[in-house]
Amino acid sequence: MDTYAYLAHLTEDGRTQTILEHLKGTASLCSAFAAAFDAEAQGQLAGMAHDIGKYSAAFQRRLHGGPKVDHASAGAFECLKAQQLAAAFAISGHHGGLPDGGSRGDAAGAGTFWGRINRASQGNLEGYHAWQSEFSLPHANTPAFAGTRLEGMFFTRMLFSCLVDADYTDTGAFMDNSPYLPASSSSMEELWRRLETYVSGWFPPKGALNMQRCAILEQCMSAGAQYGPGLFTLTVPTGGGKTVASLSFALAQAKARRMKRIVYVIPYTSIIEQTAQIFREILGDENVLEFHSGVQFDQQEDDASSPETAPLTRSVETWDVPVIVTTAVQFFESLYACRPSKCRKLHNLAQSVLIFDEAQMLPLPYLRPCVWAIAQLVRHYGASAVLCTATQPALDPIFQEFAPEIPIREICPMAEAHWESFRRVSFQQAGTLSWMDLAACLQQQEQVLCVVNTRRAAREVFHQLSGSGNFHLSTLMYPAHRRRILDEIRRRLRDGLPCRVVSTSLIEAGVDVDFPAVYRELSGLDSILQAAGRCNREGKRPPEDSIVTIFQGEDPPPRLFETSIGAGKIVLDHCQDVSSRAAIHTYFSTLLDLKGAEAQDAHHILPLMESEFFPFRTVAERFHLIESPTTTVYLPLEEGAGLVELLRSGQYSRTLYRRLGQYGVSVYPQHLAALEQAGALEHLEDGSVVLRDIGLYTQTTGLTLEPSGGNALFIG
Repeated sequence: MDTYAYLAHLTEDGRTQTILEHLKGTASLCSAFAAAFDAEAQGQLAGMAHDIGKYSAAFQRRLHGGPKVDHASAGAFECLKAQQLAAAFAISGHHGGLPDGGSRGDAAGAGTFWGRINRASQGNLEGYHAWQSEFSLPHANTPAFAGTRLEGMFFTRMLFSCLVDADYTDTGAFMDNSPYLPASSSSMEELWRRLETYVSGWFPPKGALNMQRCAILEQCMSAGAQYGPGLFTLTVPTGGGKTVASLSFALAQAKARRMKRIVYVIPYTSIIEQTAQIFREILGDENVLEFHSGVQFDQQEDDASSPETAPLTRSVETWDVPVIVTTAVQFFESLYACRPSKCRKLHNLAQSVLIFDEAQMLPLPYLRPCVWAIAQLVRHYGASAVLCTATQPALDPIFQEFAPEIPIREICPMAEAHWESFRRVSFQQAGTLSWMDLAACLQQQEQVLCVVNTRRAAREVFHQLSGSGNFHLSTLMYPAHRRRILDEIRRRLRDGLPCRVVSTSLIEAGVDVDFPAVYRELSGLDSILQAAGRCNREGKRPPEDSIVTIFQGEDPPPRLFETSIGAGKIVLDHCQDVSSRAAIHTYFSTLLDLKGAEAQDAHHILPLMESEFFPFRTVAERFHLIESPTTTVYLPLEEGAGLVELLRSGQYSRTLYRRLGQYGVSVYPQHLAALEQAGALEHLEDGSVVLRDIGLYTQTTGLTLEPSGGNALFIG
């Protein structure tokens, strides 16, 4: 062995980690992570090869303040010589992110995979071959299922996830001078016992509605214990208790099949905290992670080896906890991402139960890529997927295309008579109403909910109401504020006090309120039925006295909703009972047919992956569920004031960002620019944005976006 000690890391206090120590530690972790999808050997190879380039004199100088060095291309080149393409790609991007494949003719040093390989093959890397005197690379076979371009890309991204997590974890353990210990959390058996304790008071059920809910719960528990990993639907009427029922299925299956975790995917950021809080009450705080954009950091090259950024590194989510509650945006954008910070957690999706709450909210322009990714996880990575909704979308044909060998099982088959027993409202149509006429209709009722399509409309209608008991809800109010308003709304509803609420669609999915009457601006049938779920929720009034009024507002329909509104109109015009399962199926089939299969992959994600050589970076740039990305602005109000002070002082932690999320508002680029121009924002060192002018936030309607006027339409 060479007597020279080649180092991977060096701390300020003089401690050293050799490259071989780091490679062995990373390989051990990477192999263990990849074992979840039978790729231990690939993980071992990627871990041992990833930092071979650090055996160069140039990198050893880098440790003492020299210039940056490309140390990733060497390991990628060695793996490619061994015909291990997935490991080569994973290594090439383990700091800067997975590159596009490019072509063999790319110039040496180009940013593509082939550009980096050509740089190595043409001898443009400083000598790094001292590694050969210390070890040999292990042999590995690529799994047979990763043979096509599409599936090969997915496998590579999962292996990349294992490598990035292992690399950061081993580096962090050395820099912190403490061994890596897996997250401390309860077993699935213990979580199951906690669930049983939580629901024990529901039995024997009192009343017809609770009898139905308990029957659904028991069916989910039984099905979870009976079935192995697969593809499932859970079609439960609004008010059927699907949140706890779906969790019971997932826990029963995870316990019976020794699965690793449960990931609950929700379309709206605005209701994550509510669902996560329910799960914390059942399972305990330490077992539930609430994941949103506020807790992410992007790792740049060599960040992981910098002690100054260690607190940020530790804050990157690995999802190594039993239950994760996250958004559809975070979930799917991570599955198509190329950056280490986004991909680090992906390997933890293997052998997990994935519950897609309100599955009908999967965005149409990305529907096929989303369904394809779910199918991959179920087919090859030991995951279960549950499409959980009261309004089941007609996705069977797409799943059958992508996973023809996997049957789709309904967890809780329900006879039409039982479905009818959940009917609690009647529908009527009111035609077009001006905002003034709408406000007059609301003013005549003591307790009423009105849901409109835009934040601007919500403010306009709200400001035309007079008297006491009027409330406004939108995503321009920070979550802690919304929760306080919702608590007051529930109290007034319970006490029979005046309570008129004007809200955007954030109140529709999963928010537990019970109004005697609901007005819903014309939208997709799924949104209309979700709004109807806030009317006579507990079934205490006759359906004929619980009216859901569908109206068309004075503004033209937002472009974002045009397709769903068009499909909704067809059903409203042709179906006598808009809440029947037949109407729901007609709606979703119509919605998918209106623009055809091409509209279900509007940015041609899947064709691009099939036609080009592993275009990781281009795919990541194209795949954005929210077309106009938002920035979180933190509000230094209430507890948020002290939390912002902690942020200013540099105390970054996962817990701090999670708590700060309760005092953040998502702002679109044009509105952020307007606030910037007005001098209303403060930018902190970690990249966080804080509202400097707190006079722009009111306790009635939240953040004022003047002078732009707040015309953003996307909710969530």
